[in-house]
Amino acid sequence: MSDLVARARTLLDLHTAPEVLVLANVWDVVSARVVAGTDGVRALATASHSIAATFGYEDGERIPLDLHLDMVARIAAAVDLPVSMDMEAGYGDAGETARRAIAAGAVGGNLEDAMRPLDEAVAAVEAVLAAGREAGIGFVLNARTDAVLRAGAAADRTEVLTEAVRRGRAYLEAGAPVVFVPGVVDREEIAVLAEAFGPGRLSVIAVPGRSPSVRELEELGVARVSTGPNTQRVALTALQDATAALVAGGELPPGTRTLN
Repeated sequence: MSDLVARARTLLDLHTAPEVLVLANVWDVVSARVVAGTDGVRALATASHSIAATFGYEDGERIPLDLHLDMVARIAAAVDLPVSMDMEAGYGDAGETARRAIAAGAVGGNLEDAMRPLDEAVAAVEAVLAAGREAGIGFVLNARTDAVLRAGAAADRTEVLTEAVRRGRAYLEAGAPVVFVPGVVDREEIAVLAEAFGPGRLSVIAVPGRSPSVRELEELGVARVSTGPNTQRVALTALQDATAALVAGGELPPGTRTLN
């Protein structure tokens, strides 16, 4: 347990460090080892979407929790870095899911609010943090609000951001150290959220072709940048491209490295 305590402390410190925390999300042991072995990587985060896809399930808590946790445990055991688990919306009992995540070796996690009534969402945040205290660690909760992600194209952006701020501040007041707002890619909107939450509080996801660079996000005040399922998509894109080249009579990419 002392190892988990230290890893949790390290993960929390990485969120408040001057430089942005970059998390290339992983989905199995080999992806975890490759990412962990990359210079500059200081922590890992799993992607529930990618783990579910690995086993043939759709995203959205359709993968059985036992199977999901088994993969998280395998990832945590394979690396020496802090691991954060994507707990989705908590599988019906956020506190119990957090307890099981900690038992699997995770020291932090994402929790979606799924735009539930705010009092219910806050109660889930509190349950996760209580599970960490009961386990004797400072569980690093990346409290996610789907206010932006679920907003329709015709939604008033000022109202959308106001709701994201309202929910995010409520999670911070409940004790969450960081707020995750997926779906936000506009520089001005990111700056508004970063200022509203304060230094070291905003977490976003990098979206290919749409998000600012990591360096720009850092300058805007973002504390944490993750990739969600996009790193798996990068790998699958490379696989499909290599396969297409072979089928067309070509060869495997000459720069391919032996990473497994």
